Amino acid sequence: MKKKLKLILATILVVMLASVGCSQKEVKVNDREGNEVILPKKIEKIVSTAPSNTEVLVELGLADKLVAVDTYSSDVEGLPKDIEFIDFSNPDAEAIIALEPDMIIASGHNKTGNSGDPFKVLKEAGISVFYIPSSDSIQGIYDDTMFISKITNTTNKGEKIVENMKKQVDEIAQIGKTITNKKKVYFEIGPAPTLYSFGNSTFLNEMIELVGAENIFANEKSWISPSEEAVLDANPDIILTNVDYVKSPTEEIKSRKGWENIRAVKENQVYFINKNASSRPSHKIITALKEMAKAIYPQEY
Repeated sequence: MKKKLKLILATILVVMLASVGCSQKEVKVNDREGNEVILPKKIEKIVSTAPSNTEVLVELGLADKLVAVDTYSSDVEGLPKDIEFIDFSNPDAEAIIALEPDMIIASGHNKTGNSGDPFKVLKEAGISVFYIPSSDSIQGIYDDTMFISKITNTTNKGEKIVENMKKQVDEIAQIGKTITNKKKVYFEIGPAPTLYSFGNSTFLNEMIELVGAENIFANEKSWISPSEEAVLDANPDIILTNVDYVKSPTEEIKSRKGWENIRAVKENQVYFINKNASSRPSHKIITALKEMAKAIYPQEY
């Protein structure tokens, strides 16, 4: 009962603060999910609920405005030492309201496992919540970055980040177009016994194709759980993994029963790719793209 009363009082406080200066005309924008959101008149406090968004905000020079981020963002460099951490899947509305944020930059992943909008109470409290679904393409990452920069009044910095990304992507793409030896690649994002990988309609598949190679599951769509037999039958030339929660992930792959006959294993072509850079749709994917290029075609890159 006390917790509920505190939440009500905190909500009233935020609504009162939001009403200050209400004589000014409200500016509304559509977030990346298509929701109409009121653009805050001032941006002094920001909450980020996904590491990809946190990385972009820090790169935009807004680390000092971050008052809370999700727990998965704890390893993002440049965060304030006194920053609060919130649950990725079940954000504490009371705790967030108490921080009096001007905006929340949320992810579509925050809705996973929830029957509704986990930030509904915060929206009702007058806090602007901008949803950014996880992008499935490099262009989508460009667009997400520009959107975040626009709603935080850092458009010039956003343009520089995207321009730098495009330049580096183009440099690799130009080399990739000249490669005729299309190596077959298996990229593992979840280890045995339940394998996880991806097909088309993902930025990782796009990255494999950019460097001049082929994803063995390119005919599948989005995120998949293939069988070991499917990997063995495809006989990839290269195996990549970003699994970082098992001991020696590349050695674990090479030691699997039956996998010794895969070309990549026989020729010792199994490589680890930076976990965060290859799993978070932000400007940091450039790090993973370069690692992938060098692992697959060391002579060309």
